[in-house]
Amino acid sequence: MSKFIIAGLGNIGTEYAGTRHNIGFDVVHAFVKKHGGEFRVDRMAYVADIKWKGKQVVCICPTTFMNVSGKAFKYWVDKEKVPLENTLTIVDELALPLDKIRLRAAGSAGGHNGLKDIQHVLGTDQYPKLRFGIGNNYPKGMQADFVLSKWQKAEEPVVVFKINKCIEIIESFMTVGVGQTMTMYNNLSFGI
Repeated sequence: MSKFIIAGLGNIGTEYAGTRHNIGFDVVHAFVKKHGGEFRVDRMAYVADIKWKGKQVVCICPTTFMNVSGKAFKYWVDKEKVPLENTLTIVDELALPLDKIRLRAAGSAGGHNGLKDIQHVLGTDQYPKLRFGIGNNYPKGMQADFVLSKWQKAEEPVVVFKINKCIEIIESFMTVGVGQTMTMYNNLSFGI
């Protein structure tokens, strides 16, 4: 049975719930809910185990806070003995507009502190990432406030639509692989 780790990055605490920066948590929670799983509190993460189409899927939402996600990520990768190519890390992405999702087999952190920490802890950027575009509609110097803000009412339908598309992408990633999934989804626009 092949094994995967699906990691959604975010910050714990009610003040961060539903913010742009927590979209990784939201996607993984939606995936777990769709597949009838339940989260438990475990070492450095909320963890849910899913069995799907002959695959064992360990879903994690690190509880270490975004900027120190690497320790939790590495702990679960090592504990579950999952090769990095069988992991998928889901994050918010300022450099992508709201209507875009971008899957990559590897590549730089691109300024994302959660990914920077994972890269630092692992010593490599060679692991798959799913970036959920949140746009960059904020005044100069207000980036932190923007990423920690909640979605606007007008954005919510697109966000819900994209979360469901991300579930499809996760399933595709685990069945046909990162290359074919990138071809299928990376150039689509998810505006409603």
